[in-house]
Amino acid sequence: MKKKIPCIFIDRDGTICEDKVYLADPEGLVIFPEVPEGIQRLKKSGFLTIVITNQSGIGRGYFDKETLEKIHERLKGILKEKGAVIDAIYYCPHHPEENCDCRKPKTGLVQQALKDFEIDLDRSFIIGDTDMDTELGRKMGMKTILLTRPSNPTVAGISRGGIPSDFTTEDFQKAVEWILKNRN
Repeated sequence: MKKKIPCIFIDRDGTICEDKVYLADPEGLVIFPEVPEGIQRLKKSGFLTIVITNQSGIGRGYFDKETLEKIHERLKGILKEKGAVIDAIYYCPHHPEENCDCRKPKTGLVQQALKDFEIDLDRSFIIGDTDMDTELGRKMGMKTILLTRPSNPTVAGISRGGIPSDFTTEDFQKAVEWILKNRN
């Protein structure tokens, strides 16, 4: 049996990059400056790094899967240029009304990752900027970090939906520090 590896599940919009609301142009992707170094530190500390993101712009007809793939290729390329590696990206393309199993806070995206990687969920974390991320982390038994960037209306560790996180910060690097101090 392979040894299971802890994972950092990371939301995309508002966490790794600016939330452009239905980003449909790869050139519009803007990664927060502290994120590459943070991901690099997580990788060096032995974590898998997996992006999980709701992308209902596909289901709403704002862009197609090919465009999203180009955006994700650019995301991975920018991060790689700065020494940061993402192990995988999983996304939900569905409209919220489709009631699919993969739209956060449902667990489908994490379940897909569990099929593809030997992940130790007991030692894993999720970093996100909404209650959907915190709720997903709670459902899967992970420690949760709520990123409260100035553009995100959250208060003192409670997400918009009122779900408490294990840790709250405005800075991705501080989230990384907390993870490294609280790993099992």
